[in-house]
Amino acid sequence: MVTVSIIGCGNMGSALITGLARAGNHRVTACDPNQDALDAVASHCWKTTTDPAEATGPEVDVVVVAVKPDVVGAVLEEIDLDPSQTLVTIAAGVPRSFVAERTDASVVRVMPNLAAETGDMAAAVVWDDPDEDVRALLEDLGAFVVIEEDLMHVATALNGSGPAFVFYFLKAMKLAAVDQGMDPDDAETLSAQTFKGAAETVLRSDRSVDDLIDAVCSPNGTTIEGMEVLWDSDVEAVVNETLAAAADRSRELAGEFDDA
Repeated sequence: MVTVSIIGCGNMGSALITGLARAGNHRVTACDPNQDALDAVASHCWKTTTDPAEATGPEVDVVVVAVKPDVVGAVLEEIDLDPSQTLVTIAAGVPRSFVAERTDASVVRVMPNLAAETGDMAAAVVWDDPDEDVRALLEDLGAFVVIEEDLMHVATALNGSGPAFVFYFLKAMKLAAVDQGMDPDDAETLSAQTFKGAAETVLRSDRSVDDLIDAVCSPNGTTIEGMEVLWDSDVEAVVNETLAAAADRSRELAGEFDDA
């Protein structure tokens, strides 16, 4: 069984811990200076500790640094990994080179998202060579793609920040149904399941997204009437601006590490 330590038990770290516990293929240690944060995930862990050094001994295969970007440097100063270990960094905007200069471990950069908790994570990965321990970890949590590091800013916006954007659109659809008289809980269930089903259809179908849209749009039917409103709107431009803003912020964060 692969041993994994998660340093940082905030929202993302906790999602990783919960997802790995659900899969049951990893022995997970959680590390955080906040005892309340550790207590919240203790039932999903083999061990918890407030000491990063204790969480990163030679018996640990993979160490995931799941802390805010401005804390990464301090965490790296507290741990001493050897070349046989792998360090995974998930901090937005922190270059892999910054981490590699501060550890002897192999460094993999990952941009995950909160759906790791349910095994539905979308992740982008940067590595020199495929790391089988990390591959197994990511496959337990969802799906991933391997990209060049200069595309990490886009991935940060797309799949890292993306769940919040999807939640926003889901809420908008729910509220539109409520305005038409539907019960709020019923509207939320139908909206959420619709997003889930549409996403699964895209992933499993050989057809393009445009073809799938056409498949739902019967001539003179209800869907085409709604799609005409979308096609005539500036929603694509707004989505473009939304992702660009998030990607630009990732670039700004990276700039803070240029001289570090």
